[in-house]
Amino acid sequence: MQKSVSIVIPNYNGKHLLEKYLPSVFIAAQNAGTEFEIIVIDDGSKDDSISFVQTNYPQIKLLVNDRNRGFSYTCNHGIGEAKHELILLLNSDVKLTPNYFEHQFKYFNKPDTFGVMARIMSFDESRIEDAARLLYYGGCRIKANKFYYSENPTDETVYTAYLSGANALVNAKKLKELGGFDEIYSPFSSEDFDLSLRAWQLGWKCYYEHQSVCFHHVSGSTKTQIKSDFIKKIYYRNRYILQGIHLHGARKTLYPLQQIFTELIPKLLTGKTWVWSSYRDYLAHKPQILESRKRLTVLKHKHQSLLKIDDVMQIINQSVTAKKIKRL
Repeated sequence: MQKSVSIVIPNYNGKHLLEKYLPSVFIAAQNAGTEFEIIVIDDGSKDDSISFVQTNYPQIKLLVNDRNRGFSYTCNHGIGEAKHELILLLNSDVKLTPNYFEHQFKYFNKPDTFGVMARIMSFDESRIEDAARLLYYGGCRIKANKFYYSENPTDETVYTAYLSGANALVNAKKLKELGGFDEIYSPFSSEDFDLSLRAWQLGWKCYYEHQSVCFHHVSGSTKTQIKSDFIKKIYYRNRYILQGIHLHGARKTLYPLQQIFTELIPKLLTGKTWVWSSYRDYLAHKPQILESRKRLTVLKHKHQSLLKIDDVMQIINQSVTAKKIKRL
């Protein structure tokens, strides 16, 4: 018998997405041959999402936030209610293939697995949107926007810098030990990167499985419903916050210079004034950043881990040197 699964789906004004893609979730879960539950958390929708789920899927555990709270809080609400051994964090705009889980359960036979993600394809199946990610420094900044996969489809040691929040099957106990997503990133962006970096630094591995496939509905996410300048402001603020939490040593000391001279000044000179709001908001979050760093330090001490970002990079890079990989 495979490990049981709680499928956690945050929703905001996504009735049309639930209508399209929930059937694929049920088919994949039923084909997995294990006990499962599906949890939908509504984050203050103004459409008919709640009544749609209540009427058409009474078997779904429906949770409703008291107000619009953002991605991290909404997912954490569902994570807190999840009762099974594994949790699939799934966006409402993702369609699962019928055998989605088939090649993923094996990873949880390893005691140090945090989670595994599937290959995310564009909905027209023309391109890979998300695969395994390499971890590296761009100057002082931690980056993970280089994609790859192993040319051996049965390779079970393909590490990824982080698991996409759109589709990540994770060990529920480990996820709850981490406290779920850090809500410092609310309303959205960078929370999945941060979650996986914290897991890696506790010695818990993140994998990519190329044989598992899902499809992403183009422009179906919450972010597309918000003005673009607001998106950019939050995106950059959270990018700064992530560096503030995870950088150490000389790079942590020098990073503010990189921020100012390679991002702030060039953008301000080209009229992108929203970046100043990002930076000020980031500075206002310094107390919360310190708290996030402290929580991670406490967890690392509890789990007797001395791993830092440099060590995680080395683990991933060393694993790649022995493989034939395809870069995207």
